[in-house]
Amino acid sequence: MNIGQCELCLREEVERTVHHLTPRQKGGAHLQTAMLCIPCHKQIHVLYSNAELAARLSTIKELQEDEAVRRFIKWIRKQPSRTIPKTRKKSK
Repeated sequence: MNIGQCELCLREEVERTVHHLTPRQKGGAHLQTAMLCIPCHKQIHVLYSNAELAARLSTIKELQEDEAVRRFIKWIRKQPSRTIPKTRKKSK
């Protein structure tokens, strides 16, 4: 288990996973990664396809500036560090 600060929402003492900033399926297997808390990591993949992540959201700064991600970060920062909300893909 990897406990520390999420690079996206900046919450402390959260369980983190490795997020490939450029998805592996889009050539990012050996490129830069970030350590994200489980809720942030799940939410990014619920909101965006790998193609969209590779095309326009391949840095922490780009993710933090995205409106949908910014709304999620604002909410998750208010939650206890052990909170892992249920995620559901939006219907398009």
